[in-house]
Amino acid sequence: MQKYFDIFVQAYQNYAGYLFNEITHPHWKNYFYWLLGVSLFFFVLEGIKPWRKKQARFRKDFWLDFFYMFFNFFLFSLIIYNAASDVVVNLFNDFLAGAFGITNLVALQVGSWPVWLQLFTLFIVRDFVQWNIHRLLHRVDTLWEFHKVHHSVQEMGFAAHLRYHWMENVVYRTLEYIPLAMIGFGIDDFFVVHLFTLSVGHFNHSNFILPLGPLKYIFNNPQMHIWHHAKHLPDERRFGVNFGLTLSIWDYLFGTNYIPHDGRDIELGFPDIEHFPDTFVKQSLHGLNIPKKESEKTLDTF
Repeated sequence: MQKYFDIFVQAYQNYAGYLFNEITHPHWKNYFYWLLGVSLFFFVLEGIKPWRKKQARFRKDFWLDFFYMFFNFFLFSLIIYNAASDVVVNLFNDFLAGAFGITNLVALQVGSWPVWLQLFTLFIVRDFVQWNIHRLLHRVDTLWEFHKVHHSVQEMGFAAHLRYHWMENVVYRTLEYIPLAMIGFGIDDFFVVHLFTLSVGHFNHSNFILPLGPLKYIFNNPQMHIWHHAKHLPDERRFGVNFGLTLSIWDYLFGTNYIPHDGRDIELGFPDIEHFPDTFVKQSLHGLNIPKKESEKTLDTF
């Protein structure tokens, strides 16, 4: 147990040091300031040429979503996730070694490939895995309760990209771990991939459109993603549509694409959304099945 406690403490200290350094030492690979910069870029675009012209620039829940961006990108990892995940990964690897003698999960060694090909492979594999996980979030009732936080957005904007329940971090990273670990990447820095997916995710949710031509069949976009957030879908599509995170091609390949018409002004959310929690604390507790009397004691005015 001491080993795992030391891993927990060390991981916590490392991430705290990393985050402090990111904030105090800007550099070209700085996620903190890239998040600010990409967000500012789309905020300006939404102001210059909004798709929904009647939507307020500071739309409903803008500041809630803005907080979610930094919470899910940084604060959640600082509070618990980074340290806990390091412990779980070590426990899992020790279990595989002790129970099955597996000390290396790598099934495909790509370390000798050119860096660009490794990055491209990571991007494609990760996006396909995430597309499948996203479908699970809509299919499994327990996971859907967590995912409702993201679908509680009623006016779409770039910051809605990172409004999601903290349990989604756990679900995605857990289910991603084995398939990604089985690919032996020879590089550790996937900054370009993360920055690209961040930008496309902001674009998908933004109140700004850009003619993509044939590229709309490859990359996700606001006209497609707005239907993913539609409050009303036909019965045969009740489990959701347009699950692509960065790439739309998976939806076209597997028949989950759905764009019946220009969805600019469609109603967003889900049935009974008016009774869904509207504060960060209450949304963070949603889906955890905490007894009502206990949850009422928490600070829920943030």
